[in-house]
Amino acid sequence: MLFITLEGIDGSGKTTVSKMLKDSLMQSGHRVLLTREPGGEPLAETIRKIILDTESNPTPWTETLLYIAARRQHLDKVIVPALKDGIIVICDRFMDSTSAYQGYARNIGVTDVEEVQNIVLGTTKPDITIFFDITPKEAQVRLLNRKRNPDRLEKEDQKFHEAVYAGYQMLISENTERIKVIDSRKPINEVMQQVKFIVDNAIGELISNNNE
Repeated sequence: MLFITLEGIDGSGKTTVSKMLKDSLMQSGHRVLLTREPGGEPLAETIRKIILDTESNPTPWTETLLYIAARRQHLDKVIVPALKDGIIVICDRFMDSTSAYQGYARNIGVTDVEEVQNIVLGTTKPDITIFFDITPKEAQVRLLNRKRNPDRLEKEDQKFHEAVYAGYQMLISENTERIKVIDSRKPINEVMQQVKFIVDNAIGELISNNNE
């Protein structure tokens, strides 16, 4: 079925919209799985705690490999079985996050990270990726207004988040067919309308291709 991933810097609003998208698709009669990364599966959630713990201090490559290990577990146990069963999968973050955060912002090389991910992920890649576009400064304001303690990645300085944003811009320019950009600075209902338009078109194309 359709594999949709949602990407963006911390505070972009994608997690909130992901739940709205799931509800909307289910109301339209689709079977939908909403999951997240890192996590989405018991062992992957354990790895998530290690990665995001503010007391953790992994090297850039250790951090990267933990993300990718959690991703493979998530794929094998959750995502691939759901897709084979004809379920629409919505994943809050996936491979592009690792390329942007670790490959680009951690300066270990997007090409090297993508080579490892290609080996680990195989042919299971998103059909469509939606990038929630907001400037790092605007996102930081949103993060400050949250009522929970920030995790280790969210506590990184402004320079890091700006590098993540730049990394995403590079990925977008190289993957224009797959990655669709929306303006997530708008009110939540307008953001949802943008997302729904993209997803409805993707579902329509999938149905059309299956009927040919």
